[in-house]
Amino acid sequence: MPTLVREAMSSLVLTIGPAHTLRQAAALMSARRVGAAVVFDPDTSGVGILTERDVLNSLGAGQDPDRESAQEHTTTEVVFATPEWTLEQAAAAMTHGGFRHLIVLEGQEPVGVVSVRDIVRCWTSARTGEVPSTLAV
Repeated sequence: MPTLVREAMSSLVLTIGPAHTLRQAAALMSARRVGAAVVFDPDTSGVGILTERDVLNSLGAGQDPDRESAQEHTTTEVVFATPEWTLEQAAAAMTHGGFRHLIVLEGQEPVGVVSVRDIVRCWTSARTGEVPSTLAV
């Protein structure tokens, strides 16, 4: 039986606002040990994602992390997963889209994030017969 996204995703979602600076976002992501934050903008009712790569690209371009907002670097054209997707479906979506994180929605509500790391952890555990001590980082 295939493993579902629901079994691998982190259900403790780091959510930030569009006005957070990149430094604030990076500090929160670092403290939570996650590579992405869901960006929720109540004014647009939209959900986007800010990843560690977005922060690195900004820094690499010489931008000031105290002046750059999350909104300016958020990916808003997001591919969403559902908890019922298989890990194979999630991995295929990531490979096709060239990204490492998927926001997991139930209805219109973000309920988790699944990363390449989560998928590899599950597949490795399934292969070796070990049960992961924790799937949420």
